[in-house]
Amino acid sequence: MRLTINFYILIIAGLCLSCEQTDSSKLKANLTSYVDPFIGTGGHGHTFPGASFPFGMVQPSPNNGTSGWDWCSGYHYSDSVIVGFSQTHLSGTGIGDLADVLIMPTMNDIDLTRSSKDRNDYDYKSSFSHSSEQAAPGFYSVYLPDNKVKVSLTSSLRCAMHQYDFDTKGKRQVVLDLAHAINWDKPVRTEISILNDSTVVGLRHSKGWANDQRLHFALRFSESIQGYVLAEKDSLVNSSSVAGYASKGVFEFGSDSDETLKLKVALSSASRQGALDALGEIDTWNFSQVKEKAQTTWENQLSRIVVESSDEKRKRIFYTALYHTQLAPMTFEDAQGQYKGVDGEVHTSDGYTKHTIFSLWDTFRAAHPLYTITNEDQVSDFINSMLAHYDESGLLPVWELAGNETNTMTGYHAVPVIVDAIFKGIEGFDVEKAYEAIRASGMQDIRGVNFLKEYGFIPADLENESVTKNLEYAFDDWCIAQTAKKLGKMEDYVYFSKRAMSYKELYDPKTKFMRGKLADGSWKTPFDPKYSVHRVGAEYTEGNAWQHSWFVPHDVPGLIELMGGNEAFVTHLDSLFNEDSNITGDNVSADISGLIGQYAHGNEPSHHIAYLYNYAGKPWKTQDMVRQIMDTMYDDQPDGLSGNEDCGQMSAWYVFSAMGLYPVNPASGVYDLGSPLFDRVTIKVGGNKEFVIEAKNVSETNKYVKHITLNGQAITNYQITHKDIMKGGFLIFEMTDDLAALKN
Repeated sequence: MRLTINFYILIIAGLCLSCEQTDSSKLKANLTSYVDPFIGTGGHGHTFPGASFPFGMVQPSPNNGTSGWDWCSGYHYSDSVIVGFSQTHLSGTGIGDLADVLIMPTMNDIDLTRSSKDRNDYDYKSSFSHSSEQAAPGFYSVYLPDNKVKVSLTSSLRCAMHQYDFDTKGKRQVVLDLAHAINWDKPVRTEISILNDSTVVGLRHSKGWANDQRLHFALRFSESIQGYVLAEKDSLVNSSSVAGYASKGVFEFGSDSDETLKLKVALSSASRQGALDALGEIDTWNFSQVKEKAQTTWENQLSRIVVESSDEKRKRIFYTALYHTQLAPMTFEDAQGQYKGVDGEVHTSDGYTKHTIFSLWDTFRAAHPLYTITNEDQVSDFINSMLAHYDESGLLPVWELAGNETNTMTGYHAVPVIVDAIFKGIEGFDVEKAYEAIRASGMQDIRGVNFLKEYGFIPADLENESVTKNLEYAFDDWCIAQTAKKLGKMEDYVYFSKRAMSYKELYDPKTKFMRGKLADGSWKTPFDPKYSVHRVGAEYTEGNAWQHSWFVPHDVPGLIELMGGNEAFVTHLDSLFNEDSNITGDNVSADISGLIGQYAHGNEPSHHIAYLYNYAGKPWKTQDMVRQIMDTMYDDQPDGLSGNEDCGQMSAWYVFSAMGLYPVNPASGVYDLGSPLFDRVTIKVGGNKEFVIEAKNVSETNKYVKHITLNGQAITNYQITHKDIMKGGFLIFEMTDDLAALKN
């Protein structure tokens, strides 16, 4: 009998343990709980804390009403005032735009005739405290004491939902301000029309970084509008519609109700009807249901990579980074599949989803390679969006924003993104057309490419930022050459292969740096490798010779040979990290941040450099430096990013590096191995397959790699391929702290 009782006790205990394991498993699966959208809103991260959907078109988030470099997203953690909640935001850029369709609830009297020169003139602004803020994927809320209301925000793909909980019964009002703008942006045409007792439509056409941005919007309230006041600039308009360049409105609701007021806001770059149709994406007034759907969608996105570790802080940094990589490129087509093209015309996508916000100078390095793993199903959408840009303008995008080419930054880096997809076998786009487009970018006669074709290099006396442009074009040309070879276009292969070697023209063996060379073949003098000048009159883009001389990702062995072989290369690379961090010059680029010596992790040109030790036979130096960068340049606080997030690139570096790999050449399909942070990483690679990365004995001190195996086979070249990952398997790192043994 005792045996029987004990047997049942064991069964019950086992069931309880099973329940505990199941509950624990569910807790671990709640990956959104590790995301903190406030990370990056301080310092120079330039991120926003508001609600969003993965790659969503709408991002309802607070605006401080302050312009300036650190308010490029409309919000900075150092601020204490909110002027409203706009529906579009850029994540981590160095230039401010968007922040369109500002909405603000209040119980205060509003005077629309009052001139507003700055935020101090806004009747509807409110102070706020971070203690009253909450943010999570797909959700944001804050209490505004001056306006006596708690604001909660969530969204679907194209439609935002606001919820306003007022303190008491009284004059409940909602302000709509189309004049509000930040930084470069300014409205040139605005419209507001009362469509019926609960629906408002309008247009905000603006000029800024995006030279021709058009945003049609539709607002629908959960209650009937009891009264309204419209104004153009400082004059009231006695009508149900208003148009001009600074349209505003105040909408009043029943004062005897204490019910929660809700609002849906949908967008379209093409038409009013497209925005109205998008309101249907949210078919309920149940805020919690909409929030839950958004967070479930985010959970599904984040669960494509599951990390196991007892280090909760690092998991917060990792999953926030993964979250940040999936805010852009944003969906751009409306509910009808229409969008405003770069040619100013309305187009309809055909068989793909049109996207915008291509920060390619940044994201070609790691963010887009990451998408080929985590979001392979959307890569063809991104590429078809770029090919549509080519159809509409004759060239691939450089830095595309809301149906505009900004031509910001250097290179033609849509090329490596497309070439990477071609060689990884990603389908869903026309490869021959893609080649036509990448070749057109390589043969353009603007942005210094004309000089590259004429001289074989870009002369510093003829083109600004000549060294950076030359180096980046050389890599892009290598990408074109490889594609030409794959497609049997051998004449192009020979031509672009020669141009890919143009980086050698700029290497000075005496100084061991890439330098500005004049049209007559002489070096530009004087020369100081620490010298930086921001953009105008520069040889280097947002950096100096120390940071840019290493950008030859397509021919690292050739760069090593130029620098005198492995030993000389390593010595010079050591000097980069050990040099003092003084940057010389009178107009130093503010983007040079996150310094370790002269290495600048806060800006993208440095991101591959720590992995170059692998190529010179010193992998433990890569492991040591990569771990130092992860530990010192990323944190789980608002100032946890060492530079601009730049639409996912800063975070993509961490996601890759924390897993133990990085794409030094982001179009090669090869990943270079570093020092993983987590005990185990499981990547879902499709078809019920998983790629598992284990780091045995990993710890703060055990950061060096003793041995690596891929599916039981030893890895000695510290590289794996994309194919290795996507077919599933096991990558096992054996970690150690015995550096002396590795050196021997």
